[in-house]
Amino acid sequence: MRKWLKRLGFVVLGLVVLVAAVAIWKRDDLSRLMAVNSLFAEDRIVGNFSSMRSMFHSVDMDGGDPTPLPEGVPLALSDAALPLDFDTWIQERHITGMVVLSGGAIVAEGYYLGTEQDDLRVSWSVAKSVLSLLVGQLHDEGVIPDLDAQVTQFAPELRGSAYDGATIRNVLRMASGVAFNEDYFDFWSDINRMGRVLALGGSMDGFAAGQSARRGAPGADWQYVSIDTHVLGMVIRGATGRSIADLVQERLFRPLGLDRDPYYITDGRGVAFVLGGLNLTTRDYARIGQLVAQNGEWQGQQIVSADWIAESTAASAPGGVGYGYQWWLPDDATPGEVYARGVYGQFIWIDRARDVVIAVNSADRAFRAEGVLDSNIAMFRAIARLAENTQDTPQVQQPQATEQTP
Repeated sequence: MRKWLKRLGFVVLGLVVLVAAVAIWKRDDLSRLMAVNSLFAEDRIVGNFSSMRSMFHSVDMDGGDPTPLPEGVPLALSDAALPLDFDTWIQERHITGMVVLSGGAIVAEGYYLGTEQDDLRVSWSVAKSVLSLLVGQLHDEGVIPDLDAQVTQFAPELRGSAYDGATIRNVLRMASGVAFNEDYFDFWSDINRMGRVLALGGSMDGFAAGQSARRGAPGADWQYVSIDTHVLGMVIRGATGRSIADLVQERLFRPLGLDRDPYYITDGRGVAFVLGGLNLTTRDYARIGQLVAQNGEWQGQQIVSADWIAESTAASAPGGVGYGYQWWLPDDATPGEVYARGVYGQFIWIDRARDVVIAVNSADRAFRAEGVLDSNIAMFRAIARLAENTQDTPQVQQPQATEQTP
C-alpha cells in the first residue's frame, strides 16, 4: 500500500509539473482567453475597446503623413431640436467618440467616458466596409476580375468546406449559404467560438475551412455571417500574394493621411482579423466615410472608383435586405444614405446627398435592444440635416467640441 501511494504521489506530482509547464508555455494565450471572456464586462468594456492590442496579437500599419481635416462652423448639438436630447443620447448609448463632418470639415467632435481623441478604437464590423473598398480597387484593376468566380479559385483550402460553390459576390453580399450562429450572447455560438480561436492564437483560415454546415444554396438568401468577410480576405490574399495589412495601408491609409498609425488584430499566424479587428481614431473612421461621400475621390486622387462606390453601396443582397457589398442601408434609405456598422455601437453614417459624415464609437452593451438602432438612425439623420446648413457659412478655426464627461 505504501509503495502504491508513493507511486501515486509521483504521478500526481508529474501531472502538477506538466500542468504548470503548459501554463507557463501558454501563458500569453491563456491571458488572452481570459481577456476575451471579460472583453465586454461593464467595468472593462470602455478601456478594452481602446486597448485591443494589449489582449490580442496585432500588426501595426503606416497611416501615411497626417492630413489635417479642415474645421468648419461648429454645431451646438446640446441646444438643438433632436429626436432625443443630445447629452442624454450620448450617455444612454455609452458613446466614447463622435466626429461630424459637413462638406469634409469638422463641425462637431467629442470624447467621453475617459477616452481621448488619439485613442485607437476597435472597429468591430465597420472593418468589413473598409475591406469592401479594397475589393473594389482590386476588381477595377483586374486583379480580381470576376466577382462571380468561386472563392475556391483564389482560396483552394476552402474546397470541401461549406464555402465550396460560393462566389465572391455571394460572400460580399452575405449570401454564402453557410450556417453560422452570430449570437454574441451565446457562449457556444460560432462567433464566440471564433473569438476563442483568435485569442488562443489559432488559425482563422483553418476556422473558415472548417465550416461544414450550410443553411441553403449560395446566393439563395441573406444571412449575416461574419466569417464570410474573412473568406473575402482569403480571396484577396490568394489573388495578390500579399497581406491585407500591407494592401490596406498602401492603397487606402497612406493616401488618406490618417491622424495616427492604425493596427489590425491578427490571429496567431499574423493574418489580419479583417471582419472586425481594425483600430483607428474616430477622426480616421470619419475620413473613410468622407472618401465614400466623395465617391472615392480624395484631394484630387481617385482612390476608389465612383462606379464601385455606387455598386457596393446599393442594396443588392437577396430578399430585398438593406445590404450591399459589406455596407448597410436603412430600410427606408433616402438617396445617398449608407452606413458601416459594428457591434456595441460603432458607426460610419454617410449621407452623400447632404455631404455629411458621422463617425461614432461606443461601448453600448444594449446595442441590440429593441428600438436602439432605429433611435440611432433617427439621431444621425437629424444631425445630418443640421450639419448640412453649415456648408454655406464661412469656416472658423475651431469647431465646438461637445461636452466631455468623465
